[in-house]
Amino acid sequence: MHCGNLYYGYVKLYLNVSMHPDDESTAGIEGVLGDHLGIILATYADKGLPKLYPFRDSGYNCKWKKIEAIVIDGSMGTAEAREGESIGSDRSRLSASLLGSLATEVEDEVFCCAVFRNPLSKSEFPPPDPRVSTSWDVFSTAVEKYPQNRMLGWREFVDGKAAHYSWRTYKEIYEEVLHIGSALRTSGAEPGSCIGIYGSNCPQWIVAMEACNGHSLICVPLYDTLGAGAVDYIIEHAEIDFVFVQDNKVIQLLNSNSVSAGRLKLIVCFSTLTKEEKDSAASFGTKPYSWNEFLQMGKENPVELYPPQPLDICTIMYTSGTSGQPKGVILTHENHAMYICGVELYMNQFEDKMTVDDVYLSFLPLAHILDRMIEEFFFHKGASVGFYQGDINALRDDLMELKPTFFAGVPRVYERVHEGILKSLQELNPRRRKIFDILYKYKLFWMKLGFSHKKASPLADLLAFRKIKARLGGRIRLMVSGGAPLSTEVEEFMRVTGCAFFTQGYGLTETCGLSSVGIPDEISLVGTVGPPSVYSEIRLEEVPEMGYSPFAEPPCGEICVRGKTVFSGYHKNPELTKEVMRDGWFYTGDIGELRSDGILKIIDRKKNIFKLSQGEYVAAEYLEKIYGSSPIVEDIWVYGDSFRSVLVAVVVPHADNTKKWAELNGYTGSFPELCSLDQLKTHVVLELKSIAVKNKLRGFEHIRGVILETQPFDVERDLVTPTMKKRRGQLLKHYQEGIDSLYKGLTKGRT
Repeated sequence: MHCGNLYYGYVKLYLNVSMHPDDESTAGIEGVLGDHLGIILATYADKGLPKLYPFRDSGYNCKWKKIEAIVIDGSMGTAEAREGESIGSDRSRLSASLLGSLATEVEDEVFCCAVFRNPLSKSEFPPPDPRVSTSWDVFSTAVEKYPQNRMLGWREFVDGKAAHYSWRTYKEIYEEVLHIGSALRTSGAEPGSCIGIYGSNCPQWIVAMEACNGHSLICVPLYDTLGAGAVDYIIEHAEIDFVFVQDNKVIQLLNSNSVSAGRLKLIVCFSTLTKEEKDSAASFGTKPYSWNEFLQMGKENPVELYPPQPLDICTIMYTSGTSGQPKGVILTHENHAMYICGVELYMNQFEDKMTVDDVYLSFLPLAHILDRMIEEFFFHKGASVGFYQGDINALRDDLMELKPTFFAGVPRVYERVHEGILKSLQELNPRRRKIFDILYKYKLFWMKLGFSHKKASPLADLLAFRKIKARLGGRIRLMVSGGAPLSTEVEEFMRVTGCAFFTQGYGLTETCGLSSVGIPDEISLVGTVGPPSVYSEIRLEEVPEMGYSPFAEPPCGEICVRGKTVFSGYHKNPELTKEVMRDGWFYTGDIGELRSDGILKIIDRKKNIFKLSQGEYVAAEYLEKIYGSSPIVEDIWVYGDSFRSVLVAVVVPHADNTKKWAELNGYTGSFPELCSLDQLKTHVVLELKSIAVKNKLRGFEHIRGVILETQPFDVERDLVTPTMKKRRGQLLKHYQEGIDSLYKGLTKGRT
């Protein structure tokens, strides 16, 4: 459905009606329910949702009756009503005053919630492409359609320097996939076996993945930054006997302290193995192969393909979480295929179409769902994927060499781009900075009036912003941010200055990527993650302890997702699966806000709350987002517990702004020396207080003391996950002594 320049999804209402178990007579209930359901639906209509219609149903002769009303636009007639499935017991309860006499008949147990879909889905999900029902179909169909197109590109090193990109076609990659798959089967891998892939993004990673797909083997990415011992844990937990490994990871895989090395039957190196590495493998009873040796085995022993079925497991992708061991997310071939079909339908709405000439720079880890699904969609379109050279510090060089048309990154990537541009602007003379500011505001003005980024101000693009586009290679057409919420300031800046479409998406490994995605050229969606994706449904669950309710204005609550791309469960962990999956809904743990047009905004995280000693709940991530806006703060971790009444924080100061403060106040020294100054700590606390007052935070949400940390929270110290989510338990262990000391000082200060 279209409303001005915005799209919103169609809404469902679910009601769960509890009948008296001894009430044999249902006379009159039908009429009462119908009358009061009309009131409920009218209430939703008053909130700006599409026109809703009451319905009647009969046969209330059981203890529980679940009724589902599909809400459709008024121009399409009355709503359809049918018996539906239960959606669980923790529902937002409507008041007795709203339900009137119905409450006396049904124990005041009527629950309802709105469920949003993409406009393309309307009353049901669109039929998928019959040619694409598995991840293998995505690849093999592309090979048939685009055999000579460039598929995978990489950079060789010549005299220590990265050369130009070399390319292989879809046909060439397919032949290599056949050989690697045959070698796996010849070596004893049977359909349903788990195959590990351990290394950075490269053509061999994709070939191994597609070989798994072609023989119904389960691809299991191994990723050492999931935490200490994660690779060992995953190999044992997933019962992996065969591993493809990058040359610089072989030593780690075959480490004498490795618990899992003894179970490996075979390893295949992406390149070649040294004699020492071969001997080390042999000492564990593991057969070692170079890539070319394994290819040759497959050529000499061809095995017929064993394509998967849609409900077969495609991958078990382990995700870090913020505590405990990694969780193995089970994704089926249907999950992957429906994701591809959904993105295809979504992208076809827009004027700028994706073509076989599009190019993607792959640098986000293939072990994460975001990069993998982007690459699979590029394969589906017959487009090209070029891999970075393996050094994130050389990414600029790869961008200039590859000149991609599509760029995807996590928020930190765009924040660094933003910071770099602002730093360059500071080096300009005041007149040129003023001109840049005028051009920025001028283009933003026309974009807010509904003009596309291309037409808002070609003059501003020519005079100023094309230079920013040139930093990303000069050909970028679309940029996507995912993995965490991106600040409104940075998103607006990229939309205005990037000379390309820009959007945010929201999703998790458990939803096989995007659950919602923004509209690329709609400036009014800045700060949101758009409507639900084509094959997803989204609703909000009440979180009373945090004050979030789907019946508030605006509606807020825990984001729940249901649909064709939602995972099957956690591998060997039914308890955790039951915890997050209820009646087909995946409870994400993220807190969202839904606008009246069905657009979703991420505002908080459910799990990161704690109670102070006075009984007040604190939402840590929410506060970190607010305090993180201070110029003196590079990063911040907010801490409190139920034994204390005040909050403290560990702050990583912004290095450049710290040095500016030092110059203005007459202090000298290195960054670590400045961070040891009590005067800087006092300044940081005052800055945080100013931010708290500006944002009208409650008194108990103010930060009373800080520890200054000179190093960023990093994966190496296990303080954050690979997607930069804070490991709060690890942070507490790391800073426990300092926090205890800080609280003691605060207590003495009060006494």
